[in-house]
Order: sequence, then structure tokens, then C-alpha cells
Amino acid sequence: MTGATSVVVFGNLTANPELRSTGAGTAVARFTIASTPRTFDAPTGRWTDGDTLFQSATAWRGTAEHAAASLAKGMRVIATGTLKPRSYTTKTGEARTVVELEVEDFGPSLRHTTAEVTRTGPGPEQDEEHPPDRFSLSAREYGNDDDAWFGLAANPDGYINVPSPDPSL
Repeated sequence: MTGATSVVVFGNLTANPELRSTGAGTAVARFTIASTPRTFDAPTGRWTDGDTLFQSATAWRGTAEHAAASLAKGMRVIATGTLKPRSYTTKTGEARTVVELEVEDFGPSLRHTTAEVTRTGPGPEQDEEHPPDRFSLSAREYGNDDDAWFGLAANPDGYINVPSPDPSL
């Protein structure tokens, strides 16, 4: 989402990601990340745990499928995404609102572990979720009133021709 504030959450999964599909067949994974801040108490020389934040999170499409296949309960993860409010009504009729993390990207923390990465597709340029921005400028004639940087003085032929990075486009 453009313009949204991204957050990063470090923590441990409280359960395996739960993978489901929407009615339209879109994969969605739900999971909770437990994040406990630690501070060092210099006078005692000990680390002290703060209050644990249990952050509900949702991943969509390929990210959801990869999360369910790769991550498990107890794993330390790093997740980045945006915070989204979600309202619902309880069985007793009370209106409630929760704030969930809509995950854009996440994976295992490599601070105290190792991981083997396996590419699942041909590369980021083929990513169906977020295709790269592509543009090309078509040739156009400049008018006489264009400025010196972009007008006929800068380009006497009067045309812009930007080759596409992919000749098939």
C-alpha cells in the first residue's frame, strides 16, 4: 500500500501459520507473533523481560503459502507490513476492533540459526503480487515552446526513444 507506514516485528511464532483460502481461491495465512522486549539492568547486571506483545498477523497469496511451508511454532521471525484495524461483533453483540499486521514480507531470523533459501520462481520480475514498474516513453515531437533542457535545443531531432529493458515488450 502506497503511503502507509510500515512496521517491523521481531518475535516467535505462537503456533504454525494457519493456511486457508478465500471463496475466490486466494491463499491467506494467519498467525501470531509474540514479541518480548528485553532491557539490561546495569546495577544488577541482568537482562529484564518486558511485557509480551502478541501481534496477530495475516499474509496473502504467495507469501501465505511460503509462510505455511517454511515456518513453524516457536521459530524466531522478522515480519514487515502495515497495521490494519479490523472490526467485528462478538457472539454477545459487543463491537470490537483489533489491530492486525498485514504482512508484506517475512522470514526466519538468522540471529541464532541458519536457513537454506530456495527460489520458488523465475525471479522477482515474474512476481505476480508486485510486478515491477515498467514504462517506456513513446516518440513525440517537441513544440517550439519547450524549455532548453528538454526542447529542440537539447534534442535537435525532436524525439524521445527509450529502449525497453526487455526487447519482447
